[in-house]
Amino acid sequence: MGKKIVSACFAGINCRYDQRHNRISRIQELVEKGEAVPVCPEVMGGLPTPRNPAEIVGGDGEDVLDGKARVIDNQGNDVTEAFIRGAYEALKIAQSVGAKEAILKEKSPSCGSCMIYDGQFRGVKKAGQGVTAALLRRHGIRVVSEETMENEN
Repeated sequence: MGKKIVSACFAGINCRYDQRHNRISRIQELVEKGEAVPVCPEVMGGLPTPRNPAEIVGGDGEDVLDGKARVIDNQGNDVTEAFIRGAYEALKIAQSVGAKEAILKEKSPSCGSCMIYDGQFRGVKKAGQGVTAALLRRHGIRVVSEETMENEN
């Protein structure tokens, strides 16, 4: 079994937009054993922690990669380029460690694998994937969420 990449917030790293984490003990243990590599595409794309929450407007991560949608923060700033840059950095790391799977944070505009917020900052979720999830899938990496992982084991 090759290494996985995981959302860094799962490893207890305070990299979320609100400078918190989403630590999951099992995932943190994978990182500590060297079986998983933590990534935070938003930070790797150049965004600070903390940062304004952002949502995809006009589609999902596939649409962002295709230039048909944008990532906008709650102050109206276009942060699309940082999200794309971070996605490519995460892909580079995944490829460098031979990762075939990524366990990413659901509902994130970067990492969401099935669900993201609808782009109107009302807390409403919709089907779709984040920018990094879409890019990893385009390169043959299986993307699952923490919920999927919990259900599989």
